[in-house]
Amino acid sequence: MRIFLIGFMGCGKTTWGKKLASALEIPFLDLDALIREHTGMTVPQYFQEFGEARFRETERDVLQSAAFPEDAVISTGGGAPCYFDNMDWMNSHGIAVYMSLSPGMLASRLENAKEVRPVLEGRKGEALVQFIQEKLQEREPFYSKANVIVTGPEFSVEKFISAIEDYQRK
Repeated sequence: MRIFLIGFMGCGKTTWGKKLASALEIPFLDLDALIREHTGMTVPQYFQEFGEARFRETERDVLQSAAFPEDAVISTGGGAPCYFDNMDWMNSHGIAVYMSLSPGMLASRLENAKEVRPVLEGRKGEALVQFIQEKLQEREPFYSKANVIVTGPEFSVEKFISAIEDYQRK
């Protein structure tokens, strides 16, 4: 089974994707890494050089043309589900799992992250929470289309597997 992990930046898609893939003994793939391979640039570099519109087109093209194994966990970028038909495509080509966290929890994780995300530069504390609330409000209609929604802050491999199995039994 193909599992697409979606959710806001900082929710743990890559961390939990690796753990889930390991537990299921299937490959883990990161859409941002595939975009880096495709473009020869990091996502922030590509964004800066070509802008968001072109990045989103490239993101869609890589997502929808990648030769994903039949069984894999794929971590997507936070905005990927919100453009073109990406959300519908993921739902029809696997199981999309939305990792839902509160704005406060996301802000805490992002403030303590090793990697500074360009879009968050200069935002801390309440300004960061406000930014996340606004972005989540825009993205929630897309995220909520996921086949499965797993709510944190307490994620576990068992919680993901149980939610996916519940979905498959429907």
